[in-house]
Amino acid sequence: MVKMEVNLDDIPGEWLGYVMDLLFEAGANDVFYSPIYMKKNRPGVLLQLLCSQKYVSKIKEILFMETTTLGVRYYPLTVHRLERMFRKVPTEWGPVTVKEGMYNGQVVQSAPEFEECKSIARLHNIPLKMVYEMVWKALGSEETKSKE
Repeated sequence: MVKMEVNLDDIPGEWLGYVMDLLFEAGANDVFYSPIYMKKNRPGVLLQLLCSQKYVSKIKEILFMETTTLGVRYYPLTVHRLERMFRKVPTEWGPVTVKEGMYNGQVVQSAPEFEECKSIARLHNIPLKMVYEMVWKALGSEETKSKE
């Protein structure tokens, strides 16, 4: 993995979302912004991203063409990732995919797929948090059954 970063000032906030979309489309694994203070105490934004080495050229082009930066920093990074598994969890509104992070053969992280939960919430006109609660409840009851 490579971590790339640029300091941005004098860039409209609306552009940042557009640039983020372009970076993900170009192969970035993660893109994030942090507020910073630059020379002369000017407020700015630190744009950071993670990507595979093979995407550096394309991403560098996007950063130069679509932002106000005059320079891009990047350096190699070691990343350890959990093995990922996906499974469907039943709810009263239909199944929801849950992403599970595995470490040494054990589930240590679980997260319902946001877009599926959002679709269910909109389709059934219910709060998003209610969908999440139903998924967590279903996961809890599955764990209880597997321990019996």
